[in-house]
Amino acid sequence: MAADDRPDPRHYLAGLNLAGRRVVVVGGGSVAQRRLPNLLAAGARVVVVATDPTPAVESNPRIEVIRRPYAEGDLEGAWYAMACTDDPAVNEAVVDEATRRRVFCVRADEARQGTAVTPASGRAGGLTVGVLASGDHRRSARVRDQLMAALDTAAAVEPLPAEPHAPGVALVGGGPGDADLITVRGRALLSRADVVVADRLAPAELLAALGPDVEIIDAAKVPYGRAMRQEIINDILVDRATAGKFVVRLKGGDPYVYGRGFEELQACVAAGVAVTVVPGVTSAISAPALAGIPVTHRGVTHEVVVVSGHVRPDHPDSLTDWSALARLRGTIVLMMGVERLDAFADALLAGGRDPQTPVAMIENASLPTQRLLRADLEHAAQVAADEKLAPPAIVVIGAVAGFTEGEAAALHQAKNADADQ
Repeated sequence: MAADDRPDPRHYLAGLNLAGRRVVVVGGGSVAQRRLPNLLAAGARVVVVATDPTPAVESNPRIEVIRRPYAEGDLEGAWYAMACTDDPAVNEAVVDEATRRRVFCVRADEARQGTAVTPASGRAGGLTVGVLASGDHRRSARVRDQLMAALDTAAAVEPLPAEPHAPGVALVGGGPGDADLITVRGRALLSRADVVVADRLAPAELLAALGPDVEIIDAAKVPYGRAMRQEIINDILVDRATAGKFVVRLKGGDPYVYGRGFEELQACVAAGVAVTVVPGVTSAISAPALAGIPVTHRGVTHEVVVVSGHVRPDHPDSLTDWSALARLRGTIVLMMGVERLDAFADALLAGGRDPQTPVAMIENASLPTQRLLRADLEHAAQVAADEKLAPPAIVVIGAVAGFTEGEAAALHQAKNADADQ
């Protein structure tokens, strides 16, 4: 019997514990990219073998990327495998090796020819839901969405109609990284998208939950590396929308906080494309909060300044008055400043900021890999280098950066006591 004539298998559903276990994904394009978030969320030790991985795959510090074609032996030590290239012969070879090694393997292009299939899945209220529909990916995604809508904690909010959205563009802020921190409206519009143009910092799990018919375009801007030019992104938004598609431009954080969202709105308006903006939770405020640090506190700081670290203080394109910042007594939140932290610290010290000013550095806020480093202003750059602080990271400078939860509570009680006297 030919492979294509075989009846659809009746799959056995099982929950795999992949935490700390090697999972090999062959192929690093958009198909692989949308399957990686769930593997990472499960704690898998993911290895991607690909000749040309997308920027979002290549720059993810939680993924080991091997840049070359697949070769026999790549599945050595794997517990699970995925064949996600655009070459059927390569995918077949990956499945063959996996079968010999008794490693279950998903084949993305021909599901029935693999030894495992990926269900349409989602999480809500501590439950993981998986749906298989005998290879009918659209049906499984549709049923999954209906189940998740019923389980979603936002079920009390009247859902948007199920029919397709009118052509246009929505600029959606995805929040600091955790998929649960997108707004209800942002998630609802994302579920109705025909096309999603996603940033590198957009919550990856949201992309994994999209239906198979949704076009995902990687618009990643890798720090100090590869990037899609803004003009190209603008053209894609306008092109897809004028072709009758509903396009969601999914960004990390908020579209208007160093997200170039207003440039994209201008491009859409100039082309006569309907556009709406859905604010997101910006990491400038949420990252410190998730690390237990308030950016303001009564009696301690009355101002917060969010500043870009995209260019050095002495760069001719810098628009920031660093000497004025140094004279402020409140909180400075530095974004995109990891690479040049020494230069920013030196500028603040030269402007008169106390070398003992507390500094907190929050890496991968809201994700399982979130990390908090503490130092003072004089030593922050050295601590960051020693601890290999990596983007995305937020740097908080000021008295509040030295707070622990206990200290903040004690200070608050003391302020209340003073007010009562």
